[in-house]
Amino acid sequence: MNLLADLIDPGFFESHGDEQSLTMLLIRFLVNFLITGGIIRFLYYPRSRRRDYFFTFLLTSTTIFMLLFLLDSVQIQVGFALGLFAIFGILRYRTDTLPIREMTYLFMIIGISVINALHKNANWLDLAVINLIFIAVTWIMESTNILRHVSSKKIIYEKIDLIRPENQAALMADLKNRTGLNITKVEVGTIDFLKDTALLNVYYDSREANMADTIDREEFRSDNDD
Repeated sequence: MNLLADLIDPGFFESHGDEQSLTMLLIRFLVNFLITGGIIRFLYYPRSRRRDYFFTFLLTSTTIFMLLFLLDSVQIQVGFALGLFAIFGILRYRTDTLPIREMTYLFMIIGISVINALHKNANWLDLAVINLIFIAVTWIMESTNILRHVSSKKIIYEKIDLIRPENQAALMADLKNRTGLNITKVEVGTIDFLKDTALLNVYYDSREANMADTIDREEFRSDNDD
């Protein structure tokens, strides 16, 4: 019990040598990795199925934690942390702008890693409460019981006669049948009478959507790389 109490007490690591400092690093890294990895795996990934962002989030969390933990100067740590928020806030992966949901998760992962790395003298209970708050808020916002998850697509539609207000039911039925999506709303955008097409904004419940869209996007990117 005394040994366990010494390990939990942050002062233990400050008053001993490099071996204890290494132990402190490993313990804090494991805690941070479990927290960020759990959020990504069980809250983010089940809905998006984006392995590329899964990989990015975990390595970003690991890199930021290690950099901040190993910096000696508090002033450098704070300035570097603020700089990281600014840099990652404007990041573009490849030629695509980072989607807002992925940007939010990235910002949160950076914040959690910064907190866990910088507060070396903080009480473990305080850190546990802070991390649990992040998990709880994320779970609540991802829950279908709290918010309805609605996504949208733009579709070029050729059956222009169905875009009339009186044919809305037939339009919805045709789109649901052809896309397989649980479409809840359709907005008519640009109409091209020369080509007999219309640009539709389709809104659907992303929780019930299949993963074909994700697979198609990944295959499309792979084909472009080739």
